[in-house]
Amino acid sequence: MKTAHETIEEEGDAIAAAPDVSLHKPEIKLESLKEDIKDFLKTSGWEKKLQNAVYSELNVFPSPCHPAAPPEHMKEPLAYMRKAQGSWEKRILKSLNSMCTELSIPLAQKRPVNEQKELLNKWNEMGTDEPDLSLFRPVYAPKDFLEVLMNLRNPNYENGEQPSFRSHLGLIQVPLKVKDIPELKEDFSELGLNIGQLGIDDSAQVPPEFFENEHVRVGQKVLAEQDSAAAQQYVRQGCPTALRADLWALILNISNQPEDILYYEQLKSNVIQHDLLVDSLIYKDVKLTASNDDYYFVFEDYLYQVLLCFSRDTSVLEHFTYSSATPPKSYIRGKLGMEEYAVFYPPNVAPLCFLYHEPSKLYQIFREMYVRFFFRLHSISSHPSGIVSLCLLFETLLQTHLPQLFYHLREIGAQPLRISFKWMVRAFSGYLATDQLLLLWDRILGYNSLEILAVLAAAVFAFRAVNLMEVTSLAAAEAVLADLSTLKVMPLLQIFLFATVT
Repeated sequence: MKTAHETIEEEGDAIAAAPDVSLHKPEIKLESLKEDIKDFLKTSGWEKKLQNAVYSELNVFPSPCHPAAPPEHMKEPLAYMRKAQGSWEKRILKSLNSMCTELSIPLAQKRPVNEQKELLNKWNEMGTDEPDLSLFRPVYAPKDFLEVLMNLRNPNYENGEQPSFRSHLGLIQVPLKVKDIPELKEDFSELGLNIGQLGIDDSAQVPPEFFENEHVRVGQKVLAEQDSAAAQQYVRQGCPTALRADLWALILNISNQPEDILYYEQLKSNVIQHDLLVDSLIYKDVKLTASNDDYYFVFEDYLYQVLLCFSRDTSVLEHFTYSSATPPKSYIRGKLGMEEYAVFYPPNVAPLCFLYHEPSKLYQIFREMYVRFFFRLHSISSHPSGIVSLCLLFETLLQTHLPQLFYHLREIGAQPLRISFKWMVRAFSGYLATDQLLLLWDRILGYNSLEILAVLAAAVFAFRAVNLMEVTSLAAAEAVLADLSTLKVMPLLQIFLFATVT
């Protein structure tokens, strides 16, 4: 599967070949070669492809560090964050390895030929299997990860009795810069109350059906232009259902070429041939979540296919160049420390199944969403879209704009983050109705940021504030917020951001 960088290289080769082609034409003059190449790029379609590839690369990779900065600063500039991430990785690996020892199961082994044939035959019906997975346990639960984040401290700050910074009374005690409401209003200006949005049922400015018809017309034009930057700007107001799959693919620079389909088939072959411990963990996770979900159970087979292939995809390792994480690594039995025998284990695909029915394209979209966004929800870093910053942003918004509610919940032992953490770490997948979740993810793609997850989490608390002020325990607060499936995402976000007194 091609990365944006490889696409740029390929297209650069094609462009480099253009002068050679042009010079062999008698009507081409050397003095006009520059303009001729520009014309060639436009007429051949390479100009747009190159722009999209560069735009995709700029969206993914961080800005260049200072030339004197050590390489690890590109992954994470704060030493204490790198140390905490390293400790967390060791804990996960220890859990994996101890499970291997307890169950006498290797991390990886080749499947017997008869088992390979059986798996190949039932590839599209894996959900019908009911293996005994009772001995397999999750590597970690969200609450375990939250406990680690709660214990993060910057060693350069005084660890006294007083709150460590800005009188922050939440669970996250690290001094990261997060945005306030005025800054969020500016960043998410397209969500303003006077701007048309998909997902809003009534509007005083424009009748919904008129806005939707015009929005669809503009979306079709954006697709016809095949411009990634324009598509990203467009989806900030939401995607029409019929155009969403193509618009997301355009933003993520995915075209599902024959080589991409072949790459997916190679990953599938790797799944058929080799059995990994993580396969059982994936199987159990899908059985415990999507299989019991009214929205996603019909996609159970797709989920197995995509996640099993993802666990074999070594190209995913490229994202570790700009992630604070390091790929978990184990060694084939008897080969400890020998790098050529290292086995890598890369780390929520269900909502995407509503958009893509070709497994290879579904896989590419999931992979790109993961390496661009969702990995940040499972690793410790200081990035503005990282889970630490999202938790701090959520707590700061509540403490600043709903202080009475925040203090009430804190006093009764129901710190709001203990409830909202699971929403954010799963990007609200499994909590919102599917149409609302996809509208939310439109904005993640449109703004190239996960910060909207923290804003929505705060907006949910604001929406249920009256009921929450009456609860007297964590269990009661959780009961008030147990069902988010009836919530409408866009009105909540608009009211919280643009009707909040600042």
